Amino acid sequence: MERRTILKIIDVLNKVYGVSYFKESDPFRVLIGTILSHRTKGGVSWAATNRLFEKAKTPEQMVEFSEEQIARIIYPVGFYRQKAKRIRKISKIILEKYGGEVPRDRIELMKLPGVGSKTADCVLCFAYGDSVIPVDIHVLVLSKRLGIADKKDTPEKVREKLHELIPKEKRGIVNALFVEHGKKICTTRKAYCKICPIERYCPKLI
Repeated sequence: MERRTILKIIDVLNKVYGVSYFKESDPFRVLIGTILSHRTKGGVSWAATNRLFEKAKTPEQMVEFSEEQIARIIYPVGFYRQKAKRIRKISKIILEKYGGEVPRDRIELMKLPGVGSKTADCVLCFAYGDSVIPVDIHVLVLSKRLGIADKKDTPEKVREKLHELIPKEKRGIVNALFVEHGKKICTTRKAYCKICPIERYCPKLI
């Protein structure tokens, strides 16, 4: 795909969904909220994040809670016991290794338990405002359908291709736009091409 085509797609989607450049001021909240969202519906994980941060806003406060207490607070997110254990362990590492600050480095973030490339990029993009594109399932599927990436490409490869095509100043809204479009029209199970505002740009590869 040519750069001018993906830029047209971004512009059309932004007119449809009106997504702004979202930035959360607290990297710790973005990190924990993204962990809670894994394999969990957005509304459930969002509510759990709010409950948890009403009680513990910092790594210092988080480690004062036991795994069992954290698990009760975040229930019913998926894998809540495993996530509770992970959250407490991450909080402890951030305190002991990073002086209580969430690192602004992709490699260091991915050293934290259960933090993969998507979670690391969410922290960098949504908390620190870095020009990176988190690749979740919606970004992955839409990128392949549009021909930006190949069918067998890994999320890391998709990220690389998106970064090659999309200039830094546009990257901040790509995840949000693709997620919205993936939820409403170009879903993981079915693409509703007849009502798609970017259908003219799509080769319908998969």
